Amino acid sequence: MKKVALHTLGCKLNFSETSSIGKQFLQNGFEVVDFNNEADVYVINTCTVTENAERDCRQVVRRALRTNPEAYVMVTGCYAQLRPDEIAGIEGVDIVLGSKEKFDVFSFIENFEKKNLACIFVSPTEELTNEFGFASSSDADSRTRAYFKIQDGCDYKCTFCTIPLARGGSRSMDPGKAVEKFSELIDQGYKEIILTGVNVGDYGKNVNTPFYRLLLKLIEVPGEYRLRISSIEPNLLTDQILELTAGSDKMSKHFHIPLQSGSQSILRQMQRRYNTADYDRLIYKANKVIPGLGIGVDVITGFPGETEKEFTETHNFLMNLPVSYFHVFTYSERPRTKAINMPGSVDVAERKRRTNVLRIMSQKKKEDFYSTKQGKIVDVLFENSNHSGDMKGFSTEYIRVSHDFIPEYTNKFTKFRILSHDGENCYGEILENQPITV
Repeated sequence: MKKVALHTLGCKLNFSETSSIGKQFLQNGFEVVDFNNEADVYVINTCTVTENAERDCRQVVRRALRTNPEAYVMVTGCYAQLRPDEIAGIEGVDIVLGSKEKFDVFSFIENFEKKNLACIFVSPTEELTNEFGFASSSDADSRTRAYFKIQDGCDYKCTFCTIPLARGGSRSMDPGKAVEKFSELIDQGYKEIILTGVNVGDYGKNVNTPFYRLLLKLIEVPGEYRLRISSIEPNLLTDQILELTAGSDKMSKHFHIPLQSGSQSILRQMQRRYNTADYDRLIYKANKVIPGLGIGVDVITGFPGETEKEFTETHNFLMNLPVSYFHVFTYSERPRTKAINMPGSVDVAERKRRTNVLRIMSQKKKEDFYSTKQGKIVDVLFENSNHSGDMKGFSTEYIRVSHDFIPEYTNKFTKFRILSHDGENCYGEILENQPITV
């Protein structure tokens, strides 16, 4: 039996699509192995959000070929869609597949023999808007948390972002098909389903069903599970969604809400669809409607025109915001974006300094949030894998929990009292014979 190894760079959407690629290989008689193991085929699903993601692609290709110099190397994803010739020029790459082609891998590969020159199959981005490639976790993954793609593409025009160029316009999965596939994941044993997409809250384009209506349909599916939204734009997180989350045990008490900057002038330069006052109101409202809510924030440092004044505005805005953690990204110039030609470039070393400052603040925010949970009982879903003598899992608020490994608690909703934390993981005791509502 031939072996394939899969590696994902980037977002949760990419993870769901990598899973679907893995399923294609399983259906064609391959065994899926860890990327660190020797395999006949290595598949790399790429991202193009940051410069590092592209550098990482090259490093991962080299890593695969160190493990097996004769292996067949396939590269796909957003970087492949936007800059296929660059990838084809990486020594050892055999085939480059675009955003459309990755959903039908075996139509483009006759055999898995190494070539002297890489083949490129990439459809124009304009053709993607009429396509929706189904993607979700599959037999290639563990059976605890599943990524489920319900939306793709983006109609927003953020000046720093290449994703619309790589994935085309916003489009959605048919709601009937979404409910069907969601039910299948529940039947397969997944207990947490993470809804993914480029702009998940924009679900509804071309299917005449708003995101809120889809959520109502999904939480009616029978079974023991919870649903988590991977990320949602602040202008799309409606009062209806907040109230549904507050009132349904099926909805995770956690949102990841991109901010990008706490400076009003920088938000305008970024062409974001809200201002700092809108964002501030949303965060306070969400905390009021859903007490104990976990909130993650995306923020970019060093965007063109961000002087020390604008960075201080962002720093102070975040300092006063009742959120749980940040994902901090250092701005990097992306070809074919408006921002690349904007004045006021920030020195790269200064960008990284600002990133470090916000990451330190993020750690403090997380520790403060964890401290508010000490002595509290949370619902935890423990992962069903164990590599270090303990088991880890997430609470509904997206709190990372660690406990001594007890097999019968894996992939099971468990009442857990938090007693302490180390800033990364919370520790405590499993409570038996406690009612669990999900």
